[in-house]
Amino acid sequence: MIQWLRSLVFVGQMYVAMLVIAVIYFPWAVVSPAGAHAACHAYCRWVIWTLGWMTGLRCEVRGTPPVGEVMIAAKHQSFLDIMLIYNAVPRGKFIMKRELMFAPLLGQYALRIGCVPVNRGKRGAAIAKMLTDVKTGRQESGQLIIYPQGTRVAPGAEPPYKVGTGALYEQLAQPCVPVATNVGVFWPRHGILRKPGLAVVEFLPEIAPGLPRDRFMSRLQADIETTSNRLMAEAGFHADR
Repeated sequence: MIQWLRSLVFVGQMYVAMLVIAVIYFPWAVVSPAGAHAACHAYCRWVIWTLGWMTGLRCEVRGTPPVGEVMIAAKHQSFLDIMLIYNAVPRGKFIMKRELMFAPLLGQYALRIGCVPVNRGKRGAAIAKMLTDVKTGRQESGQLIIYPQGTRVAPGAEPPYKVGTGALYEQLAQPCVPVATNVGVFWPRHGILRKPGLAVVEFLPEIAPGLPRDRFMSRLQADIETTSNRLMAEAGFHADR
């Protein structure tokens, strides 16, 4: 019960901090994407710091986060892995539903950091425009963060890897950096409770562009799943149970 109450207080202040930081940084974010990135990084650092002393859940990033123009393909278990990955790279961005553009503050920040708004069934055209904008200087290069399983995945669950990830890898013609995690053991997809322990995201060796789609998908899944299972085992969770 005490841990649940500590978690409740943490979650409450986390959302208050989101609004406060968004408002404070908004003038800078309006005039420069650097301001939007600074705001998002400041929020991630705040959440990571308060998470440690309020709930006992510490965070660690392993491996070498990329700084160049790459695709990051990550295991997605909760909101925490989003923040840990984004905070570890200089200019992270995401593919997002076009409707989110109109969300107060959130939509404006997403656009300023370079997120790619996509209409249903038109992702290819949206990615092509992003690549053109980067080449012409209308948008900064950065690290496009995607989730190959398409949704948050509970520890031990095994939704398939979506073939669209392979299509995106071919279209971007960029290196792909896989990322594994165990955060779902401590911060679940749903609910308030945050368990004490060590939440980890691990950046794995990059996969060079140019592989056939089936070979790329096989390697990506093997790299992410093998390392995620190891990290979850370190945290006391075994996927075969």
